[in-house]
Amino acid sequence: MTQTVAIAGGGHAAGQVVATLKQNKFVGRIVLVGEEPYLPYQRPPLSKKFLAGELPAERLFVKPPSFYGDDNIDVCLDTRVESIDRRSNRLQTSAGKNIEYDKLVLALGSRVRRVPVAGEQLDGVNYLRSIADVDRIRPYMHPGKRVVIVGAGYIGLEVAAVCCERGVEVTVIEMADRVMSRVVSPEVSEFYQQQHTGHGVRLLLSTGLSGFHGEGHVDSVETDDGQILSTDFVIVGVGIEPNTEPAAAAGLEVDNGIVVDDQCRTLDPDIYAVGDCTRHPNGIYGRHVRLESVHNAVEQAKTAASNICGADLHYSDVPWFWSDQYDLKLQIAGLSDGYDTVVVRGDPATKSFSCAYLKDAELIAVDAINAPRDFMQSKALIAAHAKIDPQKLADIAVALKDLG
Repeated sequence: MTQTVAIAGGGHAAGQVVATLKQNKFVGRIVLVGEEPYLPYQRPPLSKKFLAGELPAERLFVKPPSFYGDDNIDVCLDTRVESIDRRSNRLQTSAGKNIEYDKLVLALGSRVRRVPVAGEQLDGVNYLRSIADVDRIRPYMHPGKRVVIVGAGYIGLEVAAVCCERGVEVTVIEMADRVMSRVVSPEVSEFYQQQHTGHGVRLLLSTGLSGFHGEGHVDSVETDDGQILSTDFVIVGVGIEPNTEPAAAAGLEVDNGIVVDDQCRTLDPDIYAVGDCTRHPNGIYGRHVRLESVHNAVEQAKTAASNICGADLHYSDVPWFWSDQYDLKLQIAGLSDGYDTVVVRGDPATKSFSCAYLKDAELIAVDAINAPRDFMQSKALIAAHAKIDPQKLADIAVALKDLG
Protein backbone atom coordinates (compact mmCIF):
# COMPACT_ATOMS: atom_id res chain seq x y z
CA MET A 1 0.00 0.00 0.00
CA THR A 2 1.36 3.41 -0.99
CA GLN A 3 1.88 5.51 2.12
CA THR A 4 2.88 8.96 0.83
CA VAL A 5 2.15 10.64 -2.49
CA ALA A 6 4.10 13.84 -3.07
CA ILE A 7 2.96 16.29 -5.75
CA ALA A 8 5.56 18.70 -7.09
CA GLY A 9 3.64 21.67 -8.46
CA GLY A 10 0.60 23.66 -7.49
CA GLY A 11 -1.40 24.24 -10.68
CA HIS A 12 -4.63 22.80 -12.04
CA ALA A 13 -3.12 19.37 -12.66
CA ALA A 14 -1.81 19.21 -9.09
CA GLY A 15 -5.23 20.07 -7.69
CA GLN A 16 -6.83 17.37 -9.83
CA VAL A 17 -4.34 14.79 -8.58
CA VAL A 18 -5.43 15.53 -5.01
CA ALA A 19 -9.12 15.40 -6.00
CA THR A 20 -8.76 12.06 -7.78
CA LEU A 21 -6.77 10.52 -4.94
CA LYS A 22 -9.57 11.48 -2.56
CA GLN A 23 -12.22 10.15 -4.96
CA ASN A 24 -10.35 6.84 -5.00
CA LYS A 25 -10.41 6.72 -1.18
CA PHE A 26 -6.65 7.06 -0.87
CA VAL A 27 -5.85 6.81 2.84
CA GLY A 28 -2.15 7.63 2.87
CA ARG A 29 -0.44 10.99 3.22
CA ILE A 30 -0.63 13.60 0.42
CA VAL A 31 1.97 16.38 0.24
CA LEU A 32 1.51 19.17 -2.30
CA VAL A 33 4.42 21.55 -2.93
CA GLY A 34 3.40 24.69 -4.84
CA GLU A 35 5.64 27.58 -5.88
CA GLU A 36 2.91 30.24 -5.75
CA PRO A 37 1.23 31.53 -2.58
CA TYR A 38 -2.13 30.23 -3.83
CA LEU A 39 -3.89 26.89 -3.76
CA PRO A 40 -4.25 25.21 -7.19
CA TYR A 41 -6.23 27.42 -9.57
CA GLN A 42 -7.36 27.63 -13.19
CA ARG A 43 -5.18 29.70 -15.53
CA PRO A 44 -7.38 30.18 -18.65
CA PRO A 45 -9.58 32.87 -17.02
CA LEU A 46 -6.48 34.96 -16.25
CA SER A 47 -6.41 36.37 -19.79
CA LYS A 48 -10.19 36.50 -20.05
CA LYS A 49 -12.80 37.14 -17.36
CA PHE A 50 -10.40 37.49 -14.44
CA LEU A 51 -8.33 40.12 -16.26
CA ALA A 52 -11.58 41.88 -17.17
CA GLY A 53 -12.60 41.98 -13.50
CA GLU A 54 -15.66 39.85 -14.19
CA LEU A 55 -14.55 36.88 -12.08
CA PRO A 56 -13.49 37.03 -8.42
CA ALA A 57 -10.27 35.29 -7.38
CA GLU A 58 -12.06 32.68 -5.31
CA ARG A 59 -13.79 31.42 -8.47
CA LEU A 60 -10.42 30.51 -9.96
CA PHE A 61 -9.58 27.84 -7.43
CA VAL A 62 -9.91 24.20 -8.46
CA LYS A 63 -11.22 23.38 -4.98
CA PRO A 64 -11.99 25.58 -1.95
CA PRO A 65 -9.49 25.78 0.94
CA SER A 66 -11.64 23.44 3.03
CA PHE A 67 -11.01 20.67 0.49
CA TYR A 68 -7.37 20.52 1.60
CA GLY A 69 -8.23 20.49 5.28
CA ASP A 70 -8.00 16.73 5.78
CA ASP A 71 -5.47 15.57 8.36
CA ASN A 72 -3.61 13.51 5.75
CA ILE A 73 -3.04 16.47 3.35
CA ASP A 74 -0.05 18.78 3.76
CA VAL A 75 0.11 21.85 1.52
CA CYS A 76 3.41 23.70 1.20
CA LEU A 77 2.90 26.99 -0.67
CA ASP A 78 5.52 29.55 -1.68
CA THR A 79 7.83 26.55 -1.93
CA ARG A 80 9.78 25.14 -4.84
CA VAL A 81 11.06 21.59 -5.36
CA GLU A 82 14.82 22.03 -5.72
CA SER A 83 15.89 18.45 -6.32
CA ILE A 84 14.69 14.87 -6.52
CA ASP A 85 16.74 12.08 -4.92
CA ARG A 86 15.49 8.96 -6.67
CA ARG A 87 17.70 6.61 -4.65
CA SER A 88 16.10 7.55 -1.37
CA ASN A 89 12.72 8.71 -2.75
CA ARG A 90 13.17 12.15 -1.27
CA LEU A 91 12.48 15.74 -2.38
CA GLN A 92 14.55 18.73 -1.30
CA THR A 93 12.55 21.98 -1.22
CA SER A 94 13.51 25.65 -1.29
CA ALA A 95 12.39 25.85 2.32
CA GLY A 96 15.13 23.37 3.27
CA LYS A 97 12.62 20.64 3.97
CA ASN A 98 13.10 17.00 2.97
CA ILE A 99 9.94 15.19 1.87
CA GLU A 100 10.01 11.42 1.56
CA TYR A 101 7.60 9.80 -0.88
CA ASP A 102 6.45 6.41 -2.04
CA LYS A 103 5.03 7.84 -5.26
CA LEU A 104 5.82 11.25 -6.77
CA VAL A 105 3.72 13.17 -9.28
CA LEU A 106 5.52 15.90 -11.20
CA ALA A 107 2.97 18.58 -12.05
CA LEU A 108 5.61 21.22 -12.65
CA GLY A 109 3.69 23.13 -15.30
CA SER A 110 5.34 25.74 -17.45
CA ARG A 111 6.70 29.27 -17.39
CA VAL A 112 6.44 32.18 -19.80
CA ARG A 113 8.99 32.46 -22.55
CA ARG A 114 10.79 35.74 -21.99
CA VAL A 115 12.03 38.12 -24.67
CA PRO A 116 15.81 38.72 -24.39
CA VAL A 117 15.83 42.34 -25.54
CA ALA A 118 17.01 45.64 -24.07
CA GLY A 119 14.60 47.15 -21.55
CA GLU A 120 12.83 43.88 -20.74
CA GLN A 121 13.23 44.60 -17.01
CA LEU A 122 11.54 48.01 -17.12
CA ASP A 123 8.46 48.58 -14.99
CA GLY A 124 5.35 48.26 -17.09
CA VAL A 125 6.69 45.35 -19.15
CA ASN A 126 4.41 42.51 -18.11
CA TYR A 127 3.95 38.82 -18.73
CA LEU A 128 0.72 36.97 -17.95
CA ARG A 129 0.85 33.59 -16.28
CA SER A 130 -0.34 34.09 -12.69
CA ILE A 131 -2.76 35.92 -10.41
CA ALA A 132 0.10 38.21 -9.40
CA ASP A 133 0.68 39.10 -13.06
CA VAL A 134 -2.95 40.14 -13.48
CA ASP A 135 -2.74 42.20 -10.27
CA ARG A 136 0.17 44.11 -11.83
CA ILE A 137 -1.61 44.68 -15.14
CA ARG A 138 -5.09 45.74 -14.01
CA PRO A 139 -4.11 49.22 -12.68
CA TYR A 140 -3.09 50.20 -16.24
CA MET A 141 -6.38 49.15 -17.83
CA HIS A 142 -8.26 52.42 -18.06
CA PRO A 143 -9.88 54.15 -21.03
CA GLY A 144 -7.36 56.18 -23.00
CA LYS A 145 -4.34 54.16 -21.90
CA ARG A 146 -2.13 52.59 -24.56
CA VAL A 147 -0.79 49.04 -24.59
CA VAL A 148 1.58 47.24 -26.92
CA ILE A 149 1.04 43.48 -26.92
CA VAL A 150 3.92 41.34 -28.14
CA GLY A 151 2.62 38.14 -29.72
CA ALA A 152 -0.62 37.30 -31.54
CA GLY A 153 -1.27 33.84 -30.17
CA TYR A 154 -4.13 32.86 -27.87
CA ILE A 155 -2.92 34.91 -24.91
CA GLY A 156 -2.02 38.01 -26.88
CA LEU A 157 -5.33 38.15 -28.72
CA GLU A 158 -7.43 37.35 -25.64
CA VAL A 159 -5.70 40.16 -23.78
CA ALA A 160 -6.13 42.45 -26.78
CA ALA A 161 -9.87 41.81 -26.75
CA VAL A 162 -10.20 42.50 -23.01
CA CYS A 163 -8.12 45.69 -23.23
CA CYS A 164 -10.03 46.92 -26.26
CA GLU A 165 -13.36 46.39 -24.50
CA ARG A 166 -12.01 48.43 -21.56
CA GLY A 167 -11.23 51.40 -23.79
CA VAL A 168 -7.49 50.81 -23.97
CA GLU A 169 -5.75 51.67 -27.24
CA VAL A 170 -4.24 48.39 -28.44
CA THR A 171 -1.33 47.65 -30.77
CA VAL A 172 -0.26 44.04 -31.36
CA ILE A 173 3.07 43.14 -32.94
CA GLU A 174 3.64 39.65 -34.32
CA MET A 175 6.65 38.15 -36.10
CA ALA A 176 4.55 35.82 -38.24
CA ASP A 177 2.56 37.05 -41.22
CA ARG A 178 -0.78 36.13 -39.61
CA VAL A 179 -2.31 35.72 -36.15
CA MET A 180 -2.39 32.35 -34.35
CA SER A 181 -0.27 31.02 -37.20
CA ARG A 182 0.97 27.98 -35.28
CA VAL A 183 -2.47 26.59 -34.51
CA VAL A 184 -5.03 27.64 -37.14
CA SER A 185 -5.34 27.86 -40.92
CA PRO A 186 -4.97 31.09 -42.92
CA GLU A 187 -8.77 31.15 -43.24
CA VAL A 188 -9.26 31.30 -39.47
CA SER A 189 -6.38 33.77 -39.08
CA GLU A 190 -7.96 36.10 -41.64
CA PHE A 191 -11.30 35.99 -39.81
CA TYR A 192 -9.72 36.90 -36.47
CA GLN A 193 -7.60 39.62 -38.02
CA GLN A 194 -10.76 41.23 -39.39
CA GLN A 195 -12.50 40.94 -36.03
CA HIS A 196 -9.67 42.59 -34.13
CA THR A 197 -9.09 45.41 -36.59
CA GLY A 198 -12.85 45.94 -36.65
CA HIS A 199 -12.69 46.57 -32.90
CA GLY A 200 -9.92 49.11 -33.37
CA VAL A 201 -6.88 46.94 -32.67
CA ARG A 202 -3.78 47.88 -34.66
CA LEU A 203 -2.10 44.71 -35.94
CA LEU A 204 1.53 44.87 -37.04
CA LEU A 205 2.25 41.51 -38.64
CA SER A 206 5.63 40.30 -39.95
CA THR A 207 7.06 42.63 -37.31
CA GLY A 208 9.68 41.69 -34.75
CA LEU A 209 10.66 43.23 -31.43
CA SER A 210 13.90 45.18 -31.03
CA GLY A 211 13.58 46.52 -27.49
CA PHE A 212 11.78 48.59 -24.85
CA HIS A 213 12.62 52.18 -23.91
CA GLY A 214 11.97 54.33 -20.87
CA GLU A 215 13.49 55.81 -17.74
CA GLY A 216 12.56 53.26 -15.10
CA HIS A 217 9.14 52.70 -16.69
CA VAL A 218 8.50 51.65 -20.27
CA ASP A 219 7.24 54.45 -22.50
CA SER A 220 7.86 53.03 -25.96
CA VAL A 221 8.52 49.85 -27.91
CA GLU A 222 10.93 49.63 -30.81
CA THR A 223 10.24 47.16 -33.61
CA ASP A 224 12.84 45.45 -35.77
CA ASP A 225 11.99 47.71 -38.69
CA GLY A 226 12.66 50.86 -36.67
CA GLN A 227 9.14 51.87 -35.63
CA ILE A 228 8.82 53.53 -32.22
CA LEU A 229 5.46 52.76 -30.61
CA SER A 230 4.54 55.00 -27.67
CA THR A 231 2.82 53.11 -24.88
CA ASP A 232 1.78 53.18 -21.24
CA PHE A 233 2.38 49.48 -20.66
CA VAL A 234 3.36 46.28 -22.43
CA ILE A 235 2.10 42.70 -22.24
CA VAL A 236 4.32 39.97 -23.69
CA GLY A 237 2.71 36.72 -24.80
CA VAL A 238 5.18 34.73 -26.87
CA GLY A 239 4.52 31.24 -25.54
CA ILE A 240 5.54 29.08 -22.62
CA GLU A 241 8.30 26.60 -21.80
CA PRO A 242 7.83 23.37 -19.80
CA ASN A 243 9.39 23.22 -16.36
CA THR A 244 11.54 20.11 -16.66
CA GLU A 245 14.77 21.00 -14.86
CA PRO A 246 14.23 18.97 -11.64
CA ALA A 247 13.31 15.92 -13.72
CA ALA A 248 16.33 16.26 -16.00
CA ALA A 249 18.66 16.74 -13.03
CA ALA A 250 17.25 13.54 -11.51
CA GLY A 251 18.09 11.57 -14.65
CA LEU A 252 14.55 11.22 -15.99
CA GLU A 253 14.07 11.33 -19.76
CA VAL A 254 13.31 14.84 -21.03
CA ASP A 255 12.59 15.69 -24.66
CA ASN A 256 10.52 18.87 -25.01
CA GLY A 257 8.82 17.79 -21.82
CA ILE A 258 9.17 15.02 -19.27
CA VAL A 259 8.67 11.80 -21.23
CA VAL A 260 5.90 9.55 -19.87
CA ASP A 261 3.98 6.54 -21.11
CA ASP A 262 0.22 6.39 -21.62
CA GLN A 263 -0.22 5.70 -17.91
CA CYS A 264 1.66 8.93 -17.10
CA ARG A 265 4.67 7.07 -15.69
CA THR A 266 8.25 8.18 -16.22
CA LEU A 267 11.08 5.69 -16.58
CA ASP A 268 11.13 5.58 -12.77
CA PRO A 269 8.16 3.42 -11.65
CA ASP A 270 7.73 5.58 -8.54
CA ILE A 271 7.46 8.85 -10.49
CA TYR A 272 4.56 10.07 -12.63
CA ALA A 273 4.28 13.36 -14.53
CA VAL A 274 1.21 15.25 -15.73
CA GLY A 275 0.17 18.43 -17.52
CA ASP A 276 2.04 21.04 -19.54
CA CYS A 277 5.44 19.68 -18.54
CA THR A 278 4.94 16.24 -20.13
CA ARG A 279 5.53 14.70 -23.53
CA HIS A 280 3.33 11.66 -23.90
CA PRO A 281 2.16 9.17 -26.54
CA ASN A 282 -1.13 9.87 -28.27
CA GLY A 283 -2.55 6.72 -29.82
CA ILE A 284 -4.95 8.62 -32.07
CA TYR A 285 -2.16 10.45 -33.87
CA GLY A 286 0.49 7.76 -33.39
CA ARG A 287 3.15 10.08 -32.02
CA HIS A 288 4.38 11.77 -28.85
CA VAL A 289 2.94 15.22 -28.14
CA ARG A 290 3.27 17.94 -25.51
CA LEU A 291 -0.03 19.70 -24.95
CA GLU A 292 -0.75 23.00 -23.24
CA SER A 293 -4.38 22.57 -22.31
CA VAL A 294 -6.63 22.22 -19.30
CA HIS A 295 -8.19 19.07 -20.72
CA ASN A 296 -4.82 17.36 -20.97
CA ALA A 297 -3.77 18.47 -17.49
CA VAL A 298 -6.99 17.22 -15.91
CA GLU A 299 -7.12 13.89 -17.73
CA GLN A 300 -3.46 13.09 -17.15
CA ALA A 301 -3.90 13.95 -13.47
CA LYS A 302 -6.89 11.62 -13.22
CA THR A 303 -4.94 8.87 -14.97
CA ALA A 304 -1.85 9.16 -12.77
CA ALA A 305 -3.77 9.40 -9.49
CA SER A 306 -6.06 6.49 -10.38
CA ASN A 307 -3.10 4.29 -11.35
CA ILE A 308 -1.35 5.13 -8.09
CA CYS A 309 -4.48 3.81 -6.40
CA GLY A 310 -4.26 0.51 -8.27
CA ALA A 311 -6.21 1.17 -11.48
CA ASP A 312 -4.94 0.33 -14.95
CA LEU A 313 -5.87 3.44 -16.95
CA HIS A 314 -4.34 4.40 -20.29
CA TYR A 315 -4.66 7.99 -21.53
CA SER A 316 -5.17 8.75 -25.22
CA ASP A 317 -7.83 11.35 -25.95
CA VAL A 318 -8.55 13.70 -28.82
CA PRO A 319 -6.85 16.93 -27.66
CA TRP A 320 -9.02 20.01 -27.43
CA PHE A 321 -8.52 23.70 -26.70
CA TRP A 322 -10.52 26.91 -26.59
CA SER A 323 -10.14 30.67 -26.78
CA ASP A 324 -12.61 33.46 -25.95
CA GLN A 325 -12.19 36.75 -27.83
CA TYR A 326 -14.99 39.34 -27.84
CA ASP A 327 -18.23 37.44 -28.58
CA LEU A 328 -16.34 34.64 -30.30
CA LYS A 329 -15.69 31.22 -28.82
CA LEU A 330 -13.06 29.28 -30.71
CA GLN A 331 -13.12 25.56 -29.89
CA ILE A 332 -10.46 23.35 -31.39
CA ALA A 333 -10.72 19.57 -31.56
CA GLY A 334 -7.64 17.64 -32.60
CA LEU A 335 -4.25 18.65 -33.97
CA SER A 336 -4.25 20.18 -37.45
CA ASP A 337 -0.52 20.20 -38.17
CA GLY A 338 0.28 18.27 -41.35
CA TYR A 339 -3.14 18.79 -42.97
CA ASP A 340 -3.35 18.87 -46.75
CA THR A 341 -6.95 20.10 -47.16
CA VAL A 342 -9.06 22.61 -45.26
CA VAL A 343 -12.82 22.79 -45.68
CA VAL A 344 -14.86 25.78 -44.48
CA ARG A 345 -18.31 24.86 -43.13
CA GLY A 346 -20.58 27.89 -43.08
CA ASP A 347 -20.06 31.58 -43.74
CA PRO A 348 -17.48 33.45 -41.64
CA ALA A 349 -19.55 36.63 -42.11
CA THR A 350 -22.18 35.11 -39.79
CA LYS A 351 -19.58 34.65 -37.02
CA SER A 352 -20.63 31.00 -36.82
CA PHE A 353 -18.63 28.55 -38.91
CA SER A 354 -15.96 25.88 -38.68
CA CYS A 355 -12.84 24.80 -40.53
CA ALA A 356 -12.23 21.09 -40.93
CA TYR A 357 -8.72 19.78 -41.58
CA LEU A 358 -8.08 16.65 -43.60
CA LYS A 359 -4.95 14.63 -44.23
CA ASP A 360 -5.22 12.00 -46.96
CA ALA A 361 -9.01 12.51 -46.72
CA GLU A 362 -8.98 11.69 -42.97
CA LEU A 363 -10.45 14.22 -40.55
CA ILE A 364 -7.69 15.20 -38.12
CA ALA A 365 -8.98 18.44 -36.57
CA VAL A 366 -11.77 21.02 -36.50
CA ASP A 367 -11.70 24.69 -35.55
CA ALA A 368 -15.23 25.72 -34.54
CA ILE A 369 -16.07 29.40 -34.14
CA ASN A 370 -19.40 29.79 -32.33
CA ALA A 371 -20.23 26.34 -33.69
CA PRO A 372 -20.33 24.05 -30.65
CA ARG A 373 -22.17 21.24 -32.46
CA ASP A 374 -19.36 20.83 -35.00
CA PHE A 375 -16.82 20.89 -32.16
CA MET A 376 -18.57 18.19 -30.13
CA GLN A 377 -19.40 15.92 -33.07
CA SER A 378 -15.94 16.12 -34.59
CA LYS A 379 -14.22 14.41 -31.66
CA ALA A 380 -15.67 10.97 -32.36
CA LEU A 381 -14.87 11.26 -36.08
CA ILE A 382 -11.27 12.24 -35.35
CA ALA A 383 -10.86 9.36 -32.91
CA ALA A 384 -12.31 6.95 -35.50
CA HIS A 385 -9.93 8.19 -38.23
CA ALA A 386 -12.98 8.92 -40.38
CA LYS A 387 -12.41 9.58 -44.07
CA ILE A 388 -14.83 12.19 -45.41
CA ASP A 389 -15.63 13.57 -48.85
CA PRO A 390 -14.66 17.28 -48.77
CA GLN A 391 -17.75 18.26 -50.79
CA LYS A 392 -20.06 16.60 -48.28
CA LEU A 393 -18.06 18.11 -45.44
CA ALA A 394 -18.69 21.60 -46.80
CA ASP A 395 -22.47 21.13 -46.71
CA ILE A 396 -23.60 22.64 -43.41
CA ALA A 397 -27.06 21.11 -43.88
CA VAL A 398 -25.44 17.76 -43.05
CA ALA A 399 -24.38 17.26 -39.44
CA LEU A 400 -20.81 16.08 -38.92
CA LYS A 401 -22.03 13.03 -37.02
CA ASP A 402 -23.77 11.83 -40.19
CA LEU A 403 -20.57 11.94 -42.24
CA GLY A 404 -18.62 9.24 -40.42
